[in-house]
Amino acid sequence: MKISVLASGSKGNNSYIETTNTKVLVDLGMTCLYVETKLKSLNVDPKDIDAIILTHTHVDHINGLRVFTKKYSTKVYLTEKMLKDIKEIFDLQNYEIIDKDFSINDLDVEVFKTSHDASDSNGYIFKELNKSIVYITDTGYLNRKYKEKLTNKNIYIMESNHDVKMLQNGKYPYHLKQRILSDKGHLSNEMSAKYLVDYIGKDTKNIVLIHLSHENNDPEVALNTLKNKLKENDIKFDNIIISSQEEKTELIEI
Repeated sequence: MKISVLASGSKGNNSYIETTNTKVLVDLGMTCLYVETKLKSLNVDPKDIDAIILTHTHVDHINGLRVFTKKYSTKVYLTEKMLKDIKEIFDLQNYEIIDKDFSINDLDVEVFKTSHDASDSNGYIFKELNKSIVYITDTGYLNRKYKEKLTNKNIYIMESNHDVKMLQNGKYPYHLKQRILSDKGHLSNEMSAKYLVDYIGKDTKNIVLIHLSHENNDPEVALNTLKNKLKENDIKFDNIIISSQEEKTELIEI
C-alpha cells in the first residue's frame, strides 16, 4: 500500500493511494495538468486511476475535477449532498453514491463524518488487508465516538491547518477567523497534535501533516507543535512529513 500527497494547502488538495490492484485519488483540487504531471512523476498513467474519492466539495478540493473526469471518465465516489453541489457546477456522469463503507477492488474504505462548513464532509480509513491509512482534512473537530476505529493505524494523513496565535494576529477579517476557529472550521496545530497523540500506536509508521495555511501557519511551527506534544506524552516518534502546496511528498509504502 502506497500514498503520496500530491498537493495540500489553501490553493488545492490532492492525494494518490495505490494498492496491489487499485489506484485512486483523494480529492482533485489542483488543475488537471498539475495532477497529470505529478502522477507521471510517480510513473502512474492518469488513465489508470480507478476512482476519485471526495472529502467535500469546496473549490480547493474539486477545482480540477471537471476537466479530469471529462478527459478520463474516472468514476467519482461521493455522497448525495456532494453530488448535488457538483451538479450545480457541471454534469458529472460517472459516479457512485456512498452512504456507508465501500470497496474498490482490493481497497476497502471506511467512512466517517467530519465537521466542516460544507454541505457534507467525510474522513476515510483506507485498508488493504492488514494495512491502513487514516485520511482527515477540513474539520473543526473529531467526534470521540470514532476514537476506537481511528486508533493505531499505519499512516495518518492529518490536517494541521493553522497556528491559533498567527491566525488571531493575522490579516484575515474577524468573521473568517471565527469560521476557521469554529467546530465547523479547521484543525489547529495544537488540536491536530492532540488527536494524533491519542490515535497513534505501536503499528503507526508515518504521519503526514496536510492543509497547512499559507497565511496562518508555518511548516516549522506545525512540526514543532506536534513534536512538543509527543514529547509531553513521552511518545518517541520521528517519521513526520510536512506536505507542500506545490510539491508532492515521497511515495510512502507500508
